[in-house]
Amino acid sequence: MRNVTVKRETKETKIAITVNPDGSGKVSADSGVPFFDHMLNAMARHGGFDFTCTAKGDLGVDCHHTIEDIGIVFGDALKGVIGDGHGIQRFAHAIIPMDESLATVVLDCGGRGYLAYTGTFGNKTIGTIPVDIFEHFFYSLCTRAGITAHIMFSGRNDHHQCEAVFKAFGIALGEALSMSKDTKQIRSTKGKF
Repeated sequence: MRNVTVKRETKETKIAITVNPDGSGKVSADSGVPFFDHMLNAMARHGGFDFTCTAKGDLGVDCHHTIEDIGIVFGDALKGVIGDGHGIQRFAHAIIPMDESLATVVLDCGGRGYLAYTGTFGNKTIGTIPVDIFEHFFYSLCTRAGITAHIMFSGRNDHHQCEAVFKAFGIALGEALSMSKDTKQIRSTKGKF
């Protein structure tokens, strides 16, 4: 079982995340930011992996440090899950609608951290969360985990767009981390990531 826990404590945040890609979508997210917990829940539940996140952050300042650091710790945990890449599918994609919104996420869990993020929210915030933090969350996650991600979304309702992105990312991530039939294989022409 590939069950990884990472903890990180700074002067701004204290975070613990556990990821089990071989789970069944059991989720417990407690970041202190309810809408973000909703997004993390949607990601892991639809991705079919177990995910636990507890975070205490300087929310009196704003939610930036908390969400950014969750991305960092989640990325570190995923890097541990990916390891040297033996046996994982590596590549995956998902196209997910939510009413009028559509999100496409394409992933390569091959050790190269990169984020291409295309889409625009209609408002500056969703609830109390500045919308630019979502791109920053995925950037932090991908660069720490060594994942290349292309995230594209469109729609009219910001909540729907955001939720479609998180669901698509989760589904693609769950597939990319799943084990191939040949668990000794590394899917790379180089023979390593």
